[in-house]
Amino acid sequence: MVNEWVYCPRLAYLEWVEGEWAETGDTAEGRRTHVRVDEGGGRLPGPEELDDEMARARSVTLSSDRLGVIAKIDVVEAEEGIVTPVDFKKGKRPHVATGAYEPERVQICTQAMILEDNGYRVERGMLWYAGSRERVPVMLDDELRSLTLAAIRELRVAAADGRRPPPLENSPKCPRCALAGICLPDETNLFRKGTAPRPLNPSDDPALPLYVQEPGARLRKSGERLVVEIKEESVEVPIIDVSQVALFGPVSVTTPALHALMNAEIPVSWFSTGGWFLGHTVGTGHGNVAVREAQYRVAFDKGARLAFARDLVAAKARNARTMLRRNWRVNMDAEIRDEALVRLRGVVRRISRATDESQLLGLEGEAAAVYFNCFEHMLAKDLDGGATGFSFTKRNRRPPTDPVNALLSLAYALLTRVFTTTISATGLDPYMGLYHHTRHGRPALSLDLMEPFRPIVADSCVIQAINNGEVKLADFVFNGAACSLKPAGRKSFIAAFERRMEQETTHPLFGYRVSMRRLIEVQSRLLARHFQGEIVSYPHYLPR
Repeated sequence: MVNEWVYCPRLAYLEWVEGEWAETGDTAEGRRTHVRVDEGGGRLPGPEELDDEMARARSVTLSSDRLGVIAKIDVVEAEEGIVTPVDFKKGKRPHVATGAYEPERVQICTQAMILEDNGYRVERGMLWYAGSRERVPVMLDDELRSLTLAAIRELRVAAADGRRPPPLENSPKCPRCALAGICLPDETNLFRKGTAPRPLNPSDDPALPLYVQEPGARLRKSGERLVVEIKEESVEVPIIDVSQVALFGPVSVTTPALHALMNAEIPVSWFSTGGWFLGHTVGTGHGNVAVREAQYRVAFDKGARLAFARDLVAAKARNARTMLRRNWRVNMDAEIRDEALVRLRGVVRRISRATDESQLLGLEGEAAAVYFNCFEHMLAKDLDGGATGFSFTKRNRRPPTDPVNALLSLAYALLTRVFTTTISATGLDPYMGLYHHTRHGRPALSLDLMEPFRPIVADSCVIQAINNGEVKLADFVFNGAACSLKPAGRKSFIAAFERRMEQETTHPLFGYRVSMRRLIEVQSRLLARHFQGEIVSYPHYLPR
């Protein structure tokens, strides 16, 4: 962490204080470089035992009360009463005057001073670069020692202060940083200084959600793979290819499988057979208490809560208006569309003047009524101009009474799962909302943050699935007044939903293209930055 602090104070703070981490090819290569030394081996004699014989020990953990630091030293070599710490690096030796970059020199100097505080005599440190198979000596002069002591002191002060250091500005370090997608340096600087962001976001994780919905199915672990057992058949999936697990109805999970998923920080979401989102299982969860403290402060501030809610409801109404403009069928009455667009624009203006929550609820209901009254005009008609079988008159739920409402309810449940797991991964509490009331078992913040995404993601997915013929009336079953999807229809719709999550979109504020799944993560992290005061206002997703 001292190395990271010298390299980038914000990176060190995110990793050490806030517990953030992201696996990349570089971090995996670094682990491979350390495999042998991490196994340990050899013995480091005590300071009083050193003699003229050579000694070599791997993976030696020592600490210094004076410095207040602890280190696991890759290799310690002893010869003629002098010990030398050796640190392994995955890349090639840099061709710089000092032989190595400053962060690595500070790191090896820290290890050397820890050894000195434990009674050993140290004259120099050594860096081993696996890429070029070269050793580079590091001399422990007064300048390097002073720099190291200052770095240790500054890192400790920053951690105690509890304020995240500002991001680097247009730094060449950011593009290859493992935490660029978490740090959001250029996105944050856009709010701080108005500089346009570079497309620093890492490529989307190729891992995808695993859905298991066959009644009686069993999920177990075999080596590094998940095995789904369905009657006499089984399907295997590498754990590394799984981002989330979604289980519908009576599906069982073995304890080893659950342990493996929690260790890999893969959330398990539970749904009823009919598709209601029941909750999710995670490991120890995100340890960043500071971001939740900031969230609670905003949640208990009536004025801040109302301001956030106004922007939230306005964003939802504006995105509903965008959906009508984008998806209105060409053979439908344009006058109805134009009237609806005018009414929604008027509702958005009135939302900005709402003085309390009850007014907001009324305006949200008015916008929803205008939008859903026109929803059927976005559904395809057959060649004769008649309905294809799907009709829609009004939104209903608990239970939905027609196929379109059944699809909408399932889409909202799937979207709730996405936001709940994403919000949890960023350190926020999905159950402490600002607009939706807090209630036991209700992910209020997830429902808050997903409001502007309901039309753009969930409703859009329903419209595409119907208009493309991916779901048909034969895919539904009625039980009294309730309507729900049959397993085959639900499978088809889930596939359509996941394709929608993988579709790329241009972020309207930052200008780069990301998948909808990655965009939701960016929005969640921006909300955390807003709660902590790093950005003044939260930018809702408002596509054109």
